[in-house]
Amino acid sequence: MESTRDDVRERLVVVVGGGQAGLSSAHFLQRSGLRAGVDFEVLDANPTPGGAWSHRWDDLTFGRVNGLNDLPGSALRDADPDEPAREVVKRYYGRYEQENALRVSRPWRVRSVESTDDAEYPFVVRAEDPAGRPRIYRAGAVISGTGTWDRPYVPWYPGDFRGRQLTTRDFTEPEDFAGQRVLVVGGGISAIGFLKMFDERGVRTVWSTRTPPRWRNEAFDARWGLEVENNVAARTRAGLRPLSVVSVTGLPGGPWQRDAVRRGLLNSRGPIRRLTAHGVDFADGTHQEVDVILWATGFRAALGHLAPLRIRESTGGVLMADDDVSVIKAPGVYLVGYGRSASTLGATRAGRRAARAAMRFLGRVSVDERSAAG
Repeated sequence: MESTRDDVRERLVVVVGGGQAGLSSAHFLQRSGLRAGVDFEVLDANPTPGGAWSHRWDDLTFGRVNGLNDLPGSALRDADPDEPAREVVKRYYGRYEQENALRVSRPWRVRSVESTDDAEYPFVVRAEDPAGRPRIYRAGAVISGTGTWDRPYVPWYPGDFRGRQLTTRDFTEPEDFAGQRVLVVGGGISAIGFLKMFDERGVRTVWSTRTPPRWRNEAFDARWGLEVENNVAARTRAGLRPLSVVSVTGLPGGPWQRDAVRRGLLNSRGPIRRLTAHGVDFADGTHQEVDVILWATGFRAALGHLAPLRIRESTGGVLMADDDVSVIKAPGVYLVGYGRSASTLGATRAGRRAARAAMRFLGRVSVDERSAAG
């Protein structure tokens, strides 16, 4: 299974993405007896470990994030809450890759996954490095863990705003907005985080949400989390596009949030009706002049590389099997970090399920089946 001419390589499994879901999948493939860099390959488009976390801004310290679940077999301990989350996660993921000898190949961006008539290698994975140099893999199965970071969603509104517009993915530092009025659009936890960050730096903000904010004062416990996951899974098993996180979770209503509501910081102006040259008109008939619009309006699953497989339903989603990782329309292709597994906890569990399903598809014994037989 070594490299052949023209940099065409053969692997039993190709894992696309080196984030939590991809590393978890690699871990369980390895535990099932496959060799990293020989039997399976992890391709990551990022130049460093850390997945999407490697792109986060300095002000997002580890103490500000909602939490990071452990990778399988490795606990994250003694993380400095004041250190940028980006650096914490890059170091943690990088150490994990080294300790487990996962041999992640980077930076290689997968451009397409295509099906073939080859019974042994039914997929062709085409990747490219930053210089445009191609690499091709003939694969027995494909596990895709590309997440959502590369597909920020910006809703369309009539009109034309001539000021600066950016998404969560484009954000750098709050100091870049000193002296400006920023419209933060979005009803999720990310929008709340931006508003808090700007408030601490004295940046003037306006908040717009499509629907009234839904504050949740109950604890985000494991039982409630399972209920949320089950609701998401019901949609993906029907081929529907996953809803935004906040639509099923609500917003945490802690002490800071309650105080910010009293101060008017977290009072939404409601939905936007149209954009103007220097601001926006709201649906309630009011107008607001702003310098910047920050679209904290979420992300969509980054599945463009799977387009040749035609797995999208007319509803916009992907029809998933009951294991929540197997793609019904493309046997041998598995999505991790999609739907119910779009969290670090869910991604870890999905990695195990995907590895088990891929091994079964290849006619091999997974670590779970081997343990059960023993």
